[in-house]
Amino acid sequence: MNEQTKLVEKVKNYFPKLNVKNINKAYDFGKKAHGSQTRASGDPFFSHPFEVANILAHMKLDENSIITGLLHDVIEDTLATKEELKKNFGPEIANLVDGVTKLSKITLQQSNKNKQVENLRKFILAISEDIRVLFVKLADRLHNMRTIKYLKDDNKKKKISNETLEIFAPLADRIGVRQLKDELEDLAFEVLNPDAKSTIIKRINFLKSQGKSNIKLIIQQLQDVLKQSNIETEIFGREKKPFSIWKKMKKKNISFEQLSDAMAFRIIVNDIDQCYLCLKVIHTSYPIVPGRFKDYISLPKQNGYKSIHTSIFGPARQKIEIQIRTKEMEKIAELGVAAHWQYKNNLNLQEGKKYKWLRELVDIVETSSEPDDFLENTKMEMFKDQVFCFTPKGDLIALPEKSTPIDFAYAVHTKLGDICAGAKVNGKITPLKNYLKNGDQVEIIKSKSHNPSPNWSHFVQTPKAKSRIKKFIKTKEYKEYSILGLKILKHFFSKNNKNFDESNLKQTLNYFKLPSIEDLYFRIGKGNFDPLKVIHAIYPTLKKIRKTSTIKNTKSGKKDSIPLKGLLSGVAINYSKCCCPMPGDKIIGVMIKGKGVSVHTIDCNEIGKYKKNNIISLSWDSKKVNLKDYVGRIMIIVINEPGSLGEIASAIGNNKGNIINLKLTSRKKTFFEMLVDVKVKNLNHFTNIIASIRSLDSVSSVNRIKGD
Repeated sequence: MNEQTKLVEKVKNYFPKLNVKNINKAYDFGKKAHGSQTRASGDPFFSHPFEVANILAHMKLDENSIITGLLHDVIEDTLATKEELKKNFGPEIANLVDGVTKLSKITLQQSNKNKQVENLRKFILAISEDIRVLFVKLADRLHNMRTIKYLKDDNKKKKISNETLEIFAPLADRIGVRQLKDELEDLAFEVLNPDAKSTIIKRINFLKSQGKSNIKLIIQQLQDVLKQSNIETEIFGREKKPFSIWKKMKKKNISFEQLSDAMAFRIIVNDIDQCYLCLKVIHTSYPIVPGRFKDYISLPKQNGYKSIHTSIFGPARQKIEIQIRTKEMEKIAELGVAAHWQYKNNLNLQEGKKYKWLRELVDIVETSSEPDDFLENTKMEMFKDQVFCFTPKGDLIALPEKSTPIDFAYAVHTKLGDICAGAKVNGKITPLKNYLKNGDQVEIIKSKSHNPSPNWSHFVQTPKAKSRIKKFIKTKEYKEYSILGLKILKHFFSKNNKNFDESNLKQTLNYFKLPSIEDLYFRIGKGNFDPLKVIHAIYPTLKKIRKTSTIKNTKSGKKDSIPLKGLLSGVAINYSKCCCPMPGDKIIGVMIKGKGVSVHTIDCNEIGKYKKNNIISLSWDSKKVNLKDYVGRIMIIVINEPGSLGEIASAIGNNKGNIINLKLTSRKKTFFEMLVDVKVKNLNHFTNIIASIRSLDSVSSVNRIKGD
């Protein structure tokens, strides 16, 4: 029997309605198109697409997926076109092959992070259109990894292996094809760390020789125990893959000997009732390893995986992992999403976006703007372990471990997260930063007056919540700095007796290579762009541009010298109580007759009261700012309960701040408001104190106050 016939028979075994003519047609077309092309191994090139088709058949994929596997390289590596495929095999297969071709052109491991992010975005969007494209690409990657040894370039080998480990193996896990994921990891591990793999394998073999890893004996003893309860089972055992062992050793920072479960056993039973009966017998027969029980039958994983997991001190007091599931669950565990394919259930799975995890990846594509955020969030979404919680209506929400009510709110709906003001967990008010547990019922308290807090980003877990909060903060920051930049620019125009006209500004955008006037304002407001350059660009013939009425500074050399640039030594200064400026704030000075210079933040509302000629340019002297303390004022709204004031005082003290004044401005039955003046070193120090106070359970809100 030749290879073509073997492939056909393999597919017919699980798909009796197979159109054999179509498979044979695709085989002949692909073989002819690739002709005399060869691979690095010296084998005919067509051996690769044939093996890809074989891998897809092993996963029991549909007919069109097998045909796509046979043809997946013809557009990229031969003279065949998409139109030709469409004519011979129909639009569906032509689109699938074209989708795989586009993925092949995307290099995910880039030295340029921005390019890497853009390619990963394209990749995710492509597989979201038809998830079968991902199956074919994974099979393509698996065969390439199986033959990677034939590549001569070691750097290329490592690059491909890194990409396999960081992108393709997690994606195989997300669609539930465990065998494929394990093999991809193992093959990449061999390239990236051959010494570590070899050491682990040697250790496993040594334990076997000492009789400490006798899988057959353990299986026999487990079978004997279960037979006594009349439970029909099939039991399979294996050592865990070297990469899996290595990953656990690194994560937990333990040696091989300390690893609790280097062996795993699957117990296959007839129905769900027997799953739980089997668990009972195992737990009553052997001591359990605490904290290692997970019930994925009542709460399945997002990829459809169902099983009971537990760890025990099994025969000979060895720590082993036990997985208990039915035959149907075993199919899903082996084949993942493919187990539900349309040939079985008439499901229309062409649209990948129907998978929640993939929708969430697409959502990350649409909301993440920073490369680091995107890469981090994408990897988080791929690798996360889960907890399962419920809405008040009983809807199941899957979240990463250590998720909070805020993560839950964003998982339900983006808008719900944006207006989250509090949460009830199992009917009780709960701090928003608390971790959720399996089975928790979560009710989100809404308020349209609430917005995402910057502090949330310190403890939320889900990529969706992180990216949404950062986007909100960035939008708010952009708006605030743009308003400030506009004020600064108008001030500079006025100082130089020039009329401010936005139409003139538009003419400078091309010169400065900026996309919009708002972006110009933003850069000026943030201090990244000199407003004098704008005046120069509009009035190039203007000889002398006045910055401000500055007074030259002289060096004093004293330890208690003024930490400001732009002042003459000996000039009296005071830090205004209206805005409480401190190092880190952008500042200006106001000359007041008989009183010297009053230092204000640049956005202080009081500045408008003074004549423009009295305003001088100031900045902080970084060498002297730490030689004195500054006062920061905060408004705190705190729950009226015993110990709340003590918590706030401790938070300030623990961050090396000093309370110099405290005033209660309002006292109610449930809460009170207070103004607190704190002595700090600089703005960063002050911000850390505010963040620490904000994290307290008793604190409703805390904000910096600029004014009496």
